[in-house]
Amino acid sequence: MADDLEDEIRKNAEGPAKASGDAGSVEQHPLPDQIEADRYLASKEAAKDKKRGLRFNKFVPPGVN
Repeated sequence: MADDLEDEIRKNAEGPAKASGDAGSVEQHPLPDQIEADRYLASKEAAKDKKRGLRFNKFVPPGVN
């Protein structure tokens, strides 16, 4: 999913922001909004991971009860 969004952002950045023709006009979402959407989706995907990168453990030395 992230690769698809990355490809879409890349494709949208290469193309025109607005296009119009006989059938009507089309306007892309602004690039900063697309980047923010990519960051949001990446953070949601990272939050699903069980190993989140920061883990708190309590160490108890042997023999202590």
